[in-house]
Amino acid sequence: MSTQRLILATRNAHKVTELQAILADAGLDLELVGADAYPEIPDVKETGVTFAENALLKAHTLAQATGLPAVADDSGLCVDVLGGAPGIFSARWAGRHGDDAANLDLLLAQLSDIEAPHRAAHFECAAALALPDGTEKVVAGRLRGTLRHTPAGSGGFGYDPILEPDGEKRTCAELSAEEKNAISHRGKAFRALAPLVREALPLG
Repeated sequence: MSTQRLILATRNAHKVTELQAILADAGLDLELVGADAYPEIPDVKETGVTFAENALLKAHTLAQATGLPAVADDSGLCVDVLGGAPGIFSARWAGRHGDDAANLDLLLAQLSDIEAPHRAAHFECAAALALPDGTEKVVAGRLRGTLRHTPAGSGGFGYDPILEPDGEKRTCAELSAEEKNAISHRGKAFRALAPLVREALPLG
């Protein structure tokens, strides 16, 4: 029996590698490929208003276009005092998608007068599985912490340099990749998704 192929709805090679490791640890024997394997399929517009909606939108689009099961995620930073913002707008908080430095600077400026007891925030990730027949599964993972006043660390990306996870004295950007994956919102979400993938796919 040939290995089941699973599409990951991202062109980020790091995410593909990360998910492969999580699914392999869960005992799933899958051929995992990123969206780059299908360059003819355009990027999906994230028009949902929740992380789950965006993750499902991306997964369903890839599943329908390829006829193969697809996995996608959507994630961001939710700040308590901002009512959960930036949330789904995390990657474009400063106006231009993916400008990590500008997003970080703007958020720190907005929170400059907020003292530590009120700087609670969390990273949230929704991970979704969609099958060509329309079947869908979605789970969430969360990493709670407190926002620093100044960035620290050179690892990770996005808002990692300012979120200090609960119980830690370092920011996410100061953790090793292994330490971060063990507690991260994305790691939790994909580990929760792994058994659902096992149930949904005809694995040998």
